[in-house]
Amino acid sequence: MVPIKIIKYIVISVLVIGLGLSAWIYYPKYQIHKIKKQTVEVSATVHKITYLDYFRNMKKGEINHLAIGDSVIRGVGAGQNEDLVNQFSNKLGSQIQKNIQFQNEGINGITSGELRELVLEGRFDEEMKKADIITINVGGNDVLRAAKGQNLQNVFQSFGELQTSFTKNLTDIASRIKSVNPDATIIFLELYNPLSPSDTLYSLADQLLPKWNLKLYETANQYSPSLVIETTKVINGERPENLSPDGVHPNSSGYSAISELMIYQFKHQYRIDSV
Repeated sequence: MVPIKIIKYIVISVLVIGLGLSAWIYYPKYQIHKIKKQTVEVSATVHKITYLDYFRNMKKGEINHLAIGDSVIRGVGAGQNEDLVNQFSNKLGSQIQKNIQFQNEGINGITSGELRELVLEGRFDEEMKKADIITINVGGNDVLRAAKGQNLQNVFQSFGELQTSFTKNLTDIASRIKSVNPDATIIFLELYNPLSPSDTLYSLADQLLPKWNLKLYETANQYSPSLVIETTKVINGERPENLSPDGVHPNSSGYSAISELMIYQFKHQYRIDSV
């Protein structure tokens, strides 16, 4: 018969491990919610002008939109003129009754480190100087390259190091943008999980995703005016109709859904000026 003390020890150990794992999984979600709430509270005390009204009221007849990042920015998976940059720019123009000049600098397969190098060496300086809006999507290829040829345990163990590197790259990119153009509004897109719920890796990816996206919210909070688009609401494994045949990129409908979400957030989120 197993001694009662040992049973108690096992039970307590299991509870501690369980609570620790729960905190590890749910704390990032709590932090993201907290940042969103703080942003609303701060913007309400500073001024109340949504991003949409801000651009509508600008004394410019034309708004410049620069998009940098990976294949999601490039528009892989969509037909001609159906990519995200095109769709969002056109919808924003219709909403504010202004012409939107957009430039798509998406590069297939680029990582956050490679994008950082291009940004810091001044590759986009001229475009950034005149841009009113700068959209960024990057990070997915960081994960894909790290996972290539690796087993599940190795990917899990290297996640912290990968995330640290991504955070530094993202921070350096945002810092450079603000040094070149302090008034530019930066739009970050959440990293999404395209895996089907039936996939063996779905649960793990779903647990790691909030930890990754938390860094986007923290960066956006640091470099105002910036906002994070909640891409995971419309692009995920439970919405296969929004994914292209490759199972990774959005299709035309998916990019349309993201662009509609961007407009929605522009309508409902208040702009906080840089300080």
